[in-house]
Amino acid sequence: MITNEAEAHAYCAEICDAKAMVRLEKFIPLLKAENERQNLISNRSLDFVWQRHIADSIQLLTHVPRETSPWLDLGSGAGMPGLVLAIARPDLTLHLVESRKRRVVWLEQVKAHFDLGNCHIHGARLENVDSMPMRVICARAFAPLGKLLSLSARFSTHQTIWLLPKGRSAGQELSEQPESVRRMFHVEHSQTSREAGIVKGTGSPPIQ
Repeated sequence: MITNEAEAHAYCAEICDAKAMVRLEKFIPLLKAENERQNLISNRSLDFVWQRHIADSIQLLTHVPRETSPWLDLGSGAGMPGLVLAIARPDLTLHLVESRKRRVVWLEQVKAHFDLGNCHIHGARLENVDSMPMRVICARAFAPLGKLLSLSARFSTHQTIWLLPKGRSAGQELSEQPESVRRMFHVEHSQTSREAGIVKGTGSPPIQ
């Protein structure tokens, strides 16, 4: 379990190569500067940015085979986890969906800054994004689990891996789903918080 910034940085260094770590270290001041212009992340979390945001995103890579791609990140917002993953792993294809205009501009700026040809930003509501088969679907603070699955099921196949960080509400949200959904998913413990969980599953949920 990661308990501080030094441990979070070391954890990311175990998963990411040296060039990726340099890019992530350059990303943090960009994030902090933009946070002064718009509220991307809570000010309280700025002192724990490696633990709360970078490592919290990077840990998702440990839940899938290394070459698994493409990824779909729902409600990318400040760029976690999708933008962080695109920065760390330029060999993976990531599609980031974000409808808020100022945050889309931010995502595009970071994409250009790091020349992320692997990162595709969809500045629209998810309902207006064309269906594409995805190998991984992830989301952090996008929507309650039932609504999330309903909106995004059309992007999934029987091979799709779902990685949905849900914080403290992971178990509760999953318990509120129909039995068919509960059989498909389970809760993994987060590496960045004792109280947080990641709802994980494989396949296409039985959502109408």
